[in-house]
Amino acid sequence: MDQRINMITLGVDDLAAARRFFEDGLGWRPAGFDSEAIAFYDAGGTALALFGRGDLAADAGIADDGRGFSGVTIAWNGASEAAVDAAFARAVAAGAEPVKTPVAVFWGGYSGYVRIPGGHLLEIAFNPVFPLDDCGRVTLPSPKE
Repeated sequence: MDQRINMITLGVDDLAAARRFFEDGLGWRPAGFDSEAIAFYDAGGTALALFGRGDLAADAGIADDGRGFSGVTIAWNGASEAAVDAAFARAVAAGAEPVKTPVAVFWGGYSGYVRIPGGHLLEIAFNPVFPLDDCGRVTLPSPKE
C-alpha cells in the first residue's frame, strides 16, 4: 500500500450548512461533480468530501451513534502566525464556533481550533518545522535512516 491519504470524508449533520461554510464563508470551490448528496473539494493534493452523517454511516455499514468527539480533526496550515489569525477570524465570521483561540503551542508552532458546521474540529496552524511548498502543501522532514 502506497503511503498516502487521497481523501478525507466528513459526515455532517447539515450538508447545505457545511457547503455554505466552505464555499460562501471560506471561498472554497467545489470540484466539478454535481450531487446533492456529497461535495468534493481539492485540498492541495488531498480531497475533502462532505457527506451526510447518516448517509456516511450507512455507506460504511455502521450505526450513527451520536455526536461525541470522534478523535479526528482536519487541519489547515498557514505560512505564518498572522496567516493563522486571519484564517481563524475568517472561519469564525463564516459560522465556525471558536474552540481554542490561536496561541503558541508546546511543539513550537502556533495553533487554534474551530468547530465547523457538522461538528468536526478544524485546526488552523502554523508549523515552522513543516514549511509550505509553492503550492501550499506541507513539507514534512525526510524520514530518519
